[in-house]
Amino acid sequence: MDLAQVRKALEVAVAAIDGKARTGQIEMAEAVANALIDQRHLMVQAGTGTGKSLAYLVPAIVSGKKTLIATATLALQRQLVERDLPKIVPALEKELGRDISYGLYKGVGNYICLQKLNSDEPDPDGELLLEVSSLEKDAKRLRAWAETPGVSGDRDEAPEVDRRVWAASSVSGRECVGADVCNFGAKCFAANAKAKAINSDIVVSNHTLLALEVVESHPILPERDLVILDEAHEFMDRTTQAVTEELTAPRVSRAAAMARKYKALPNKMVDSFMHASDDFADAMDGYGEIMRGDTEINRKLDVLPEELEKAVRRVRETADAIVKFLQADDDIIDTTELAERARVKGAVNEVNVTAQKLLKGKGGQVLWYEPSFKTLYLAPLSVSDVLRQNMLRQTPVIATSATLTVGRGFDSMAKQIGFLVGSDEDVEPEEGMIDPSNVQMLDVGSPFDFAQQGMLYLPKDLPEPGRDGIAPEVLEHLGELIDAAGGRTLALFSSWRAVEAADIHLRKVLAERPIRIITQKRGDAVAPLVEKFASDETSVLLGTMTLWQGVDVPGASCTVVAIDRIPFPRPDDPVMSARSAEVDAAGGSGFMSVSLPRAALLLAQGAGRLIRSVEDRGVVAILDSRIVTKRYGSVLLNSMPPLWRTNDGEVVRESLKRLAAALDPSK
Repeated sequence: MDLAQVRKALEVAVAAIDGKARTGQIEMAEAVANALIDQRHLMVQAGTGTGKSLAYLVPAIVSGKKTLIATATLALQRQLVERDLPKIVPALEKELGRDISYGLYKGVGNYICLQKLNSDEPDPDGELLLEVSSLEKDAKRLRAWAETPGVSGDRDEAPEVDRRVWAASSVSGRECVGADVCNFGAKCFAANAKAKAINSDIVVSNHTLLALEVVESHPILPERDLVILDEAHEFMDRTTQAVTEELTAPRVSRAAAMARKYKALPNKMVDSFMHASDDFADAMDGYGEIMRGDTEINRKLDVLPEELEKAVRRVRETADAIVKFLQADDDIIDTTELAERARVKGAVNEVNVTAQKLLKGKGGQVLWYEPSFKTLYLAPLSVSDVLRQNMLRQTPVIATSATLTVGRGFDSMAKQIGFLVGSDEDVEPEEGMIDPSNVQMLDVGSPFDFAQQGMLYLPKDLPEPGRDGIAPEVLEHLGELIDAAGGRTLALFSSWRAVEAADIHLRKVLAERPIRIITQKRGDAVAPLVEKFASDETSVLLGTMTLWQGVDVPGASCTVVAIDRIPFPRPDDPVMSARSAEVDAAGGSGFMSVSLPRAALLLAQGAGRLIRSVEDRGVVAILDSRIVTKRYGSVLLNSMPPLWRTNDGEVVRESLKRLAAALDPSK
């Protein structure tokens, strides 16, 4: 592979999607090619509109290396597999003179399990459908679809059904008996998708599966020569979430109910597990009541409280006994019974393993009880060491995102992913391994002229955010901006409380205006909300953290992005506060090393919702005066798109009125 070949292939791919050559895209493609040639890592920040997917796909395809692309969002997976690759692959096959294959790799739980769907004996998931008659219609639709010739069995292509119906028709990886011994192995949707992906040149998957494989050192995904982390700014958080253990009473109860239905288990053993499950539920409820009665109790736990420790230990002992019994029972020949045993063993062992880890505890982890969901959690403080050892030393890694820098530097994000930067460690790479300090960092910019296309409004006279919720002055400011823009506003909030307060205020002050207010509710799916917002130019979308990233609404529907406050981690966030405390204890600043970088990246992501095309115009309004009054504000501002800045509200409102008039054909 040489750069001339990559440049020519990129031209072919860009033509295949009816695109135009972009300087940043060419620069990025060449940097990716050089990283592959030199067997080193690359971090590349590529602003919105760069066309970064082609910039990494083309050199990866030209190189002929087996490539794994891990993304954070389903939207990007779909873009790659349903839009980009189908368009460019035929053109590149012709250019390169060889076949090119690609596939999508998801976890087992994303596919219908035909064995479970056709089981004569429903497990607790299936029994629920019999008890709740309203779910019967969904269940029949899903079964009819699964029996249609040629369907994928993929949840994302299936009819939309209640999540409980899907749970009754799918299994986790631990509950799957495996295609080799399953009655439906030859037709298995998950196994067939996996087989296609394993043999593909390009495999598209997600951060979670890659993180599980890397942290647990257990092969899940196909072997590869190259890893591309797209949306890389999210990878550390996704990795932490993927390996966070959680234990709830319903999860233990489900495992106990599955054990009870499995007739091969001794009654005494099952009864003990059932009693342990009931005692655990009582203990979790009781501790939740204690926390509600005493607001001074910290969610973070140094050790399990005695009442919880006793209940978790009993769950662990009784679950472990069942797992050992099932492991010793090797005389089963009937494949249907094998599948049933696998489901029972998987569910019980998940509880067993989690309980064991909660009891064991160790340094480098944080344990907490979440009263809202009555859940015990155990999370690692850091994942960078294991990412470095099990990923960065194995293959070249291309990490890319529109936001990888904090205060114009890559170091913060690089260290989170596991790269060795600015370190005293002098690590000699083992033979045949990649050096985690051999990483190039590159910012290819964006094709957008941010200073001409948008304003960054920074009102400095608003009250600083406090514990009493969003200030009335902030709500008034927001209402005036929306009024001037004629709607067309994405308002991002740091809490549900603020979303609800904004909804009440705006419905009052905008009652006489033809502006539709769309307010996100807890549990709402993001895609339908964004679709409503994009289709109605006079609408306003109010939402919390799930809308800060990945929302892509180019055009007139989004001319204002308003942010209520700097998105610092909550003081009671157990993981972030523990990470900050660890840095403080080592003589550093947890605020500067942990809280500020996280806020900077989220703020940049939120601001990035505004300019999505070269035609877009508008305003990003940060309604938190600390960004201009505090010393750390410069770090936050230097992490954001270079929009034209002003503190003058009158200038901003007049500009929005002119823009609204230009966008409204009736005026």
